[in-house]
Amino acid sequence: MLGEKELIKLFPNFKELVQPSGIDLPLDEIFIQKSAGSLIDNEKNLPEIEVLDGPIYTLKSKTAYLGTIDRKIKIPKGYAMTYKPRSTLLRSFVSVQTAVGDPGFYGTLMFLIYNHGEFDYTIKKGDRIAQGVVYEVVGSGEYDGSYQEEE
Repeated sequence: MLGEKELIKLFPNFKELVQPSGIDLPLDEIFIQKSAGSLIDNEKNLPEIEVLDGPIYTLKSKTAYLGTIDRKIKIPKGYAMTYKPRSTLLRSFVSVQTAVGDPGFYGTLMFLIYNHGEFDYTIKKGDRIAQGVVYEVVGSGEYDGSYQEEE
């Protein structure tokens, strides 16, 4: 795992968000599911999503959302990221579910946000929802998947 000095070198666009062992990731937009999706024989059929009006979002009880962070990220070759939810959300019965950020990925991070609680939860654009933790990956290739965006 990398510390703040290395993180600032590798991720200068996130300098103000670097913590001792990770990078805070601020919320940008929240989306709700509008249709079914599927994954059969590795053929992705993503559901349609609709952006909610912000900048203050109300997450309904027992409801899943997608949230993006406020800027694109470039994970350098030789490094990977895992994403951990901020403890304030967990203490409020809200989870942030994530995937691994592969070496060479460039694009918009999108996380599943679920309100497990019995009550609505309010969050604002710019609030930190997760922390990216970076690890060195020896002998890595580069991400070349369908979610790669143009730099």
